[in-house]
Amino acid sequence: MNQFIQAVAVIFLFLIILSSESQAQIDWSKWQVGVNGGIFVYQGDLTPTDVGSYKTTKPAFGVYVSRILNPSFLLRTNLAVGKLYGNDAKYNTPVWRQQRNFNFTTPVTEISALLVWNMMGNNSNEMGQRFSPYIFGGVGVNFIKVNRDASNFNTHYFASLTNVTNGLRADMNRSTPGAALVVPVGLGMQFYLTPKLSLTAETSFRYTFTDYLDGFSLGANPNKKDFYHSHTIGLLYRFGKGNRLGCPPVKK
Repeated sequence: MNQFIQAVAVIFLFLIILSSESQAQIDWSKWQVGVNGGIFVYQGDLTPTDVGSYKTTKPAFGVYVSRILNPSFLLRTNLAVGKLYGNDAKYNTPVWRQQRNFNFTTPVTEISALLVWNMMGNNSNEMGQRFSPYIFGGVGVNFIKVNRDASNFNTHYFASLTNVTNGLRADMNRSTPGAALVVPVGLGMQFYLTPKLSLTAETSFRYTFTDYLDGFSLGANPNKKDFYHSHTIGLLYRFGKGNRLGCPPVKK
């Protein structure tokens, strides 16, 4: 909870700094706020495919604040809160997963700064287009508290695989990280309900620099980092009056 409060405080500090605009009057038409909800999908040592574990998805929620730079680009500060979960026992193939039986959970509080490119140049609905696709990327940090469990590991099944048993022993003697650097990249679609209110849908992949997001590495696959991604839908509200060009939108 303290980490969540700290992340919220960072967002408000970001707003205060950017909104000062050299002590000039704030142009609210440059600002947007959004909320979204969806799922976090874990990708790591406890999943059999590279697309992640859709059998162990967990809810995720987010809030964000954006400042429009021009019709094509905006800066966004994003706060996401959710949970990650992985479990070998959810998968029957390959058969050794049922015998290894690792599992983990961790809460996630993530704060990030993103650069968003609206490919239609329609950040403020200047063109009157209902649909606006966009892509984004940036950098952030997540705060985690990994709870790993290897209590059901079948030592007899892996007796001849010393790399697994010795690796697991080393993993369990190592502390898990409390925070990790992330590089979020993704794509989205914005649908204008009104000139100021929009529906959004996004998919965001997080590259991490740790193999201990799930608490296991040497006893699993030390050659591959852990990742996660999200799928969300939400609402976006733009402040201000009319469009930023000061002229009526062109109807398509």
